[in-house]
Amino acid sequence: MREGWVGDDYLILFEADELQDASARYSFSELLPGYMLRGLRNWDDFIVDDNAGHLFTVSTVPTRKAQLETFHLPGIDKIWTADERFTGKIKWYLKPLVFGGDPSSPENQTWVSHEQHAQLVRYWNNLYGSMAANNS
Repeated sequence: MREGWVGDDYLILFEADELQDASARYSFSELLPGYMLRGLRNWDDFIVDDNAGHLFTVSTVPTRKAQLETFHLPGIDKIWTADERFTGKIKWYLKPLVFGGDPSSPENQTWVSHEQHAQLVRYWNNLYGSMAANNS
């Protein structure tokens, strides 16, 4: 895993040998069929690619195809700055923004492990999907 600051973005990129485990941990084929998980951008967005190799970001909650945004990885000449404060941790909103959580409230933020993050992403995406289905 490669992680650190690149400009204003904190990027976490999974190495080739980690991709399958990371995708399984998030049940990514169910979250966003047809896309491959590559990493995280600023803790709130997944970095994904499609079958043609085009990169995108998409919110971790809700993870929906309609929210894909084109993304370009920084070039190899860009400096990655490691930050020990964040290594191995992911920022999480206790009440996700789509459910009305306040992104500026310190009481709404915590730091979780990668495994916890995957569990939370699956839980909140399932809840979002259930609520959307009930409202249609």
